Amino acid sequence: MSAASARTQPGKTLDVAEPSTPCWGMNRPIGLVPPPLMHETKQRLLAAGLRLMLENGYNALGLQALLGDTDVPKGSFYHHFESKEDFALQVIDAYMAEVHALLEATLADQRRPPLERVRGFFEGVREAYASQGYLGCLLGALGQELAGASEVFRQKIEGCVAAISARIGVCLEEARTHGDLPATTNTAQMADVLVDAWEGAALRTRLVRTGQPLEAVLDFYFAAVTVR
Repeated sequence: MSAASARTQPGKTLDVAEPSTPCWGMNRPIGLVPPPLMHETKQRLLAAGLRLMLENGYNALGLQALLGDTDVPKGSFYHHFESKEDFALQVIDAYMAEVHALLEATLADQRRPPLERVRGFFEGVREAYASQGYLGCLLGALGQELAGASEVFRQKIEGCVAAISARIGVCLEEARTHGDLPATTNTAQMADVLVDAWEGAALRTRLVRTGQPLEAVLDFYFAAVTVR
């Protein structure tokens, strides 16, 4: 999904963020190198925006609180972002850049069996959630808050979730061809089910503030799908 090109005006078709420069300052479970191309002020704003929106949501995010948190003047904010909506869409892009980086690091590792790679991706995401205090998934949180009120955000977030599912589906198809899943398995559907179950468990972690719902989903899913 191109992170820089995904910003649109309301009513226009949204591009889904492709792998791009991760946002330095966000929690990176695999220790990604800070990007050299993004302006340091913009990095700080995006990282703070991710944290504040995870904690309080989009509607509760105030510009003054963001600027105070980052010690950035208002003029600098509007140098990098056209509006609050544009800022939030770029936060999603930065978040997705890190998701794509973790997908690439785990799913492309040919030294591990495909199903192990898929589980490894979700375990990496769980580590990120733990480092954030189990506030759940930014996509799920913003989707619940904004999908009914903004077609721009609904399309954006659904596109991001679909992109994750598609990457997972490719690895599950590899598992099917290797005989690790039944030959008749619909791997695209399996990927959707896993991502949907994960998003529900991520929401539950906000309530219980532990990773137990995430581990339960993974244990149940992989026990159910593995060929015996």
